[in-house]
Amino acid sequence: MSDLKSKSLAELHKLAGEAGIEKFRLLRREELIDKLGGASAPDPEETGAGDDRGEKPSRRRRGGRDRGRGGERSRSGDRENRGDRSRSESREDRGSGNGSRKEGKDRPAREDRDSEPEAELTEITGVLDVLPRGSGIIRSDDGPAAGIYVSPAQIRRCELRSGDEVSGPLRPARRGERRPSLVRVEKVNGEPPVDERAPQFERLTPIAPHRQMPLSGDTDDILARSVDLLAPLAFGQRVLVEAQPRSGRTSFLRSLAKAIARGAGDDAEIIVLLIDERPEEVTAWGREVPEVEIAAAPADLGAHEQVRTAERILAKVKRQAEAGNDVVIIVDSLTRLGNAYGDPGAVKPFFGAGRELEEEGTGSVTVIATALWGSPGDQDVMDAVHTTENATIRLDATLAAAGVEPSLDVTACAVSGQESVLDKDQIDALRRLRSELGGMEPVPAANRLAELIKGSGSNEDLLKQL
Repeated sequence: MSDLKSKSLAELHKLAGEAGIEKFRLLRREELIDKLGGASAPDPEETGAGDDRGEKPSRRRRGGRDRGRGGERSRSGDRENRGDRSRSESREDRGSGNGSRKEGKDRPAREDRDSEPEAELTEITGVLDVLPRGSGIIRSDDGPAAGIYVSPAQIRRCELRSGDEVSGPLRPARRGERRPSLVRVEKVNGEPPVDERAPQFERLTPIAPHRQMPLSGDTDDILARSVDLLAPLAFGQRVLVEAQPRSGRTSFLRSLAKAIARGAGDDAEIIVLLIDERPEEVTAWGREVPEVEIAAAPADLGAHEQVRTAERILAKVKRQAEAGNDVVIIVDSLTRLGNAYGDPGAVKPFFGAGRELEEEGTGSVTVIATALWGSPGDQDVMDAVHTTENATIRLDATLAAAGVEPSLDVTACAVSGQESVLDKDQIDALRRLRSELGGMEPVPAANRLAELIKGSGSNEDLLKQL
């Protein structure tokens, strides 16, 4: 019995499992010792049982000072991590009534040598939120609603940032814990953790967009070919879609998302961020455009939750660009996002994130965002982002009412810096096309453009005819 009392909780758990004691993890330490009785147990050094990091280590194991870079367990470090956990949880859960300081004391100081049996570990992938006190929470569609706890030690060692897509095994919450915990970080943004990460997004060098974004290119895809002619897309652009109510905005965005997904293929990751959208519209997006990721903050969420969702996606987009990916984010709409913030100027970081990055190994962020116009208050958001766009696309309700699809106001669509994307012959041909269409009323101009597109096999052929 005295020998059992000197063992750690993890060692007792292992012995209980070997002895066939049922539900031994629900028993207290004293109950475990009573159940095991005076039976002899193998030496923990032989069985490989580690100490439980939520318990005080035995005296004879305190002398081991160096347990590898990922496993140091000094008493002061343990107290510090438990304190970080307690303060972070208390700060986050304050007001919900579910957090407690006692909860932090049960958390592991280090996760890499977790004592739980491997059979109980499950894999998880989600987006990380780093909390002010240094710990973090992983949010995942497949995970618990409360999220998954990430220790400050993991965040420091792997240089994790808010918005990182983190993968790894997790263990269930122990008694007194609110959340399950991440055991170790296996992947960050789809790759194993590295010793030195790229600089943060804001410290990278933005340059003019110069790589044209291929769209689907189908002969009968009038929308994709119209956009290619009137406002050619490029990786790293900021595209402002000005849309009147009932101008066919949702249909236009879905068709554009499909065209980008089919044209760019695996070269780009496409995320659609829906703010304050009707829940049934969110469902329709997922069914009609399964090629893209849908991140929704629908109308049944409060403004605070809508803002949190949007900021989480923005952070994820930045981390993907740091990792070398080309990301296209379609935001519908900036106007509703500004309403959720209660400040039209708060949308500027979302729209302004669009950029091509110069550093080797980095990617780009292309922002295609709608702004509503024609209703009181809409102009404030338009003013906040005006002059920061690389391209403008305008949808007109009059054209939509006349049955024109897409309802593009061809005279109002424009792109800046096209010299970096198109060659001189293409630019000259596009200028002749815009000059011809610019002298017409919106409906005849849209019909003339559709006629030219239908009468040619590709945009290249169309421009050669001009």
